[in-house]
Amino acid sequence: MEDAKLAVASGAHAIVVSNHGGRQLDGAPSSIEALPAIVAAVGDQIEVWMDGGVRSGQDVLKAWALGARGTMIGRAMVYGLGAMGAMGEEGVSKALEIIHKEFDITMAFCGHTDIRTVDKDILLPGTYPT
Repeated sequence: MEDAKLAVASGAHAIVVSNHGGRQLDGAPSSIEALPAIVAAVGDQIEVWMDGGVRSGQDVLKAWALGARGTMIGRAMVYGLGAMGAMGEEGVSKALEIIHKEFDITMAFCGHTDIRTVDKDILLPGTYPT
């Protein structure tokens, strides 16, 4: 939390919550686990984004529900580059389309049509850190 508060004090406009794919320190909390406390620490003073573990539209919506105002997605783009049969840019575009569709479907299942109305109430109690 101290780094987040220092970012606010330094005049930053946004911060990214990331555990760098979990490769830096065994036992470190995941980005989604750390997110709520960091959002609470900075309030609405700066935007909070999340990176790490975002692989689907559901993950994007969960991050938003916990206070992230943006997410960064890496692995799905790599899959789009490689796993979709050497499609290159087209594969990345397809991966983004899939994630966007998952996001839209998840919003609908949660009864929302406007992202601004989504908060942690869409999540099951006990499935997210408080």
